[in-house]
Amino acid sequence: MSCRRSEALAFSLVTEINHAMAKLVDIWDSIGIMEDQRVERMQTVKKHIDGLLHSMIKEEEALRHCIKTNIITSQKQLDTLCLELGLEPYKLEEDLTVLQMEKNLQCRVESLLKEKNERLRELSDLKKQDEELCVTLCATPYYIPSGSVPSRTQLQELQEHVKKLGNEKESRVKVFSGLRQDIRSLMDEMGHEPESSLERESICPDSDIFLLTHDNIKALKLLLSQLEMKKKSLISARDKLKERATSLWNRLSCPESEGEAFREAAMSTLFNDIRRWQGYVEHLEELQMAQLEEVVDKVRQELVVLWDKCMLGPEQREPFSVHFCDDHYTEELLSLHDNELLRMKAFYEAAQPILEDLEKWKRNWALFQEFQRKAADPNRFSNRGGSLLKESKDRAKVQKLLPKLEEELRSHVEVWEKNQGTSFLVQDQRIMDYISSQWEEHRLQKDKEKNERMTKITETSQFKTPTKRALGSTYTTPTPNKIKKMPNMLAPRTATVSSTSSASSSSGLSTTFVCVPGRPQLSAKRNKITEASTGPRVLLQEFNSDKKPVPMSYSAFTSELSRKANTDAFLNSTVKDML
Repeated sequence: MSCRRSEALAFSLVTEINHAMAKLVDIWDSIGIMEDQRVERMQTVKKHIDGLLHSMIKEEEALRHCIKTNIITSQKQLDTLCLELGLEPYKLEEDLTVLQMEKNLQCRVESLLKEKNERLRELSDLKKQDEELCVTLCATPYYIPSGSVPSRTQLQELQEHVKKLGNEKESRVKVFSGLRQDIRSLMDEMGHEPESSLERESICPDSDIFLLTHDNIKALKLLLSQLEMKKKSLISARDKLKERATSLWNRLSCPESEGEAFREAAMSTLFNDIRRWQGYVEHLEELQMAQLEEVVDKVRQELVVLWDKCMLGPEQREPFSVHFCDDHYTEELLSLHDNELLRMKAFYEAAQPILEDLEKWKRNWALFQEFQRKAADPNRFSNRGGSLLKESKDRAKVQKLLPKLEEELRSHVEVWEKNQGTSFLVQDQRIMDYISSQWEEHRLQKDKEKNERMTKITETSQFKTPTKRALGSTYTTPTPNKIKKMPNMLAPRTATVSSTSSASSSSGLSTTFVCVPGRPQLSAKRNKITEASTGPRVLLQEFNSDKKPVPMSYSAFTSELSRKANTDAFLNSTVKDML
């Protein structure tokens, strides 16, 4: 359609020129201009038209050249922008005129220039924030080569980096604020004056005085821990002064109102409180020096209480007995007693768990002995109301608990001795030896009671009057060959009587036979065989001798006790048969 219009315009242009030339000819005819002049004038017209057309053609050619130049320039600029922005090279569409090519290229260039400027502006803002945060946090800035246009990925990473630093700054600000507040509170509580530059800066109200670095955080944490340790030390010193003052106050029997008033008077800082208690202790010590004898006696009473609590034996108390019995009351003697009291308090505090366990064992041990005593009482079977059942359950419970308590004590003492590097002694002996000696003493007591019972039974059987027979019967002495053979009958009795006789004489064990009225004695050969068959009862010789008993465990004791109970039952039945 556009081609037809341009062709029509060209045709109309030619027509107009023809009409114009016809009019010129008519004018020239009417004027009467000759042919030569007409030719000359027509050449002038032609020259003007040619010049105009040539000028127009030249201008249009210049325009075409300019457009082509712009296309080349725009293409180069576009390639550069694509390279800087990290984009794919721009490709023009096919079958485009130069004018369309120029227009498309220029639009693309303008678009990429706008994006480039936006990236550079965003980069500038982010780098500024990054630099400020990095200076505050002493961090490394995000690296982007200078003079280059950042890609979208780089801008995104830089934005995340700045956001991360911002969050880190907020976190560190909280940590710094908390640490400085804690330091300020501790200093105020203790009454501590800043000594170093770090302490002065840590309580400075200016929040920007510190760079939010890890090193500064570590320095503040270290300072805080040092101040906390100092606070603990001051509290400990104050508590020791309080304890010392209370001890002196009790020794001197000071008025209750004075002590209460002094304790209730609180000071603003720990330092002031310590100075106050120190002055009070010095005042009480001055009063103490005027009452040395009374004070030393009270300290000795406290020592005796602690010694008893710690179950110290005579040998353990012996090293201090020289000072304990000294009647020359001096400051040095009081100091020795005070030091010993402090040492015993420290020992009791460290050993208190073990001593409590031992006390628990002793309570159960007393119950066990009580149950054993009740078990030997024949009158207990006359009780009613289920007391025997309850006693049996309680006895089983105690018998089960004792080994457990002993094992716990053993493990606790081993740990204590390993840590302290010394033996844990009670009543001048190691704890497990003490427990074993209690078991051994109990076993020996049981043997003693049994021997006494057997001796009483034997003596009764020796002097018993023969039983009268019924009327018409005759008393006959049984012949030896009719005596019932009992190989194990006389051996326990022999050992029993022998052990009894050995306890009353200094010589060794003597062999003694018991004569039962109406029955002959066994031969010496029978006696030898009987002695050889009574192995378990030989232990009585050991128990009645001067040989030191070997400590036994709870399980060994119970098995030995059960065996001896069976032996006692057999002896009782044998004696009844003999009688």
